[in-house]
Amino acid sequence: MSFNKLISWSEKKFSHLPWRVNRSLYRTWISEVMLQQTTVYTVKSRLDEFCKKFPNIKSLAEATEDDLLMAWKGLGYYSRAKNLKKAAIYLVENFSGEFPDSIEELKLIPGIGPYTASAIFSIGQNKKALAVDANLERVLCRYYGIKSEKGDKLKKNIHQKFKDKEILPIKINNWRGLNEAFMDLGREVCQSRSAFCELCPLSVDCVAKSWEEPTSTPYVSEKKKIAKEELSLLRVICEKEGKIFCYKKPKGTWLAGQYEIPTFVLNKKDEKINQYPFLTIQNIPNVIIKTGITKYKISNHVLRIKESLMSEFGDFELLDKDIALKKLSSASLKCLKVLDS
Repeated sequence: MSFNKLISWSEKKFSHLPWRVNRSLYRTWISEVMLQQTTVYTVKSRLDEFCKKFPNIKSLAEATEDDLLMAWKGLGYYSRAKNLKKAAIYLVENFSGEFPDSIEELKLIPGIGPYTASAIFSIGQNKKALAVDANLERVLCRYYGIKSEKGDKLKKNIHQKFKDKEILPIKINNWRGLNEAFMDLGREVCQSRSAFCELCPLSVDCVAKSWEEPTSTPYVSEKKKIAKEELSLLRVICEKEGKIFCYKKPKGTWLAGQYEIPTFVLNKKDEKINQYPFLTIQNIPNVIIKTGITKYKISNHVLRIKESLMSEFGDFELLDKDIALKKLSSASLKCLKVLDS
């Protein structure tokens, strides 16, 4: 088995990643939560900025929700930021702002799920565990020839096989390096739809390499394949004396606590959507910005209007443009940029 070769490959190619350059248990935690549903490229540009604003568990526990959500802006899935704060408060109150060194205790922390606990334990503390994300799930399935449907049952099966020494029955001191190497391999080489076996450091012993379709596992059942729903929004841009009309998103809505330019629903298939008021207009703007959130593919139609017409759309507050550029949601900023370019 060539796991040492895999670790060397990973260290050579990806040791420059910011959460690996300046390692700390705290930065490992933050980066792992960011990476769960955000691309490596985005997290690379945001981790240092976030950790500068909240440099430790105590500062995170004391952060206001507004400040925390603003620092998380652009990373998506904002419940992750709220869970960070929940965990930080618990750690301050129960462990003096430090992480426990038991995986059982890590799993009991509010806001930290099984994956994050395993990542803190294996990557952050360099102890024996598997942080089974989608990349590890995929790589281990193919390497050991496990044909299975993707999902929670498979993850539990992998953990059980690991516990029973059916998977990785080896002595290794570098569990941090091995977990990160599996993640790198799944992200760059052994991808969900493409397997570049000729580039893989594990290809010699990989079971799936001999298959006609190495990518056939893990698979997603047709019943679970959910197409994203279409949603059309109108984004209204109106300025007055260096200020921009906008509003603060209330609790219980997407991006709560952030600011958005006036936004309205033009067309929706999901009748349960109540994030924005519905608006009917005759001439829909042809300037469109594509964004997405949760299960929705969003077409943002951007309209710039004169101040004299603003009252037709409702009452909104004015923010200085410099302040607005810091507080507005990513989608609102994209709309501003496309009309200013």
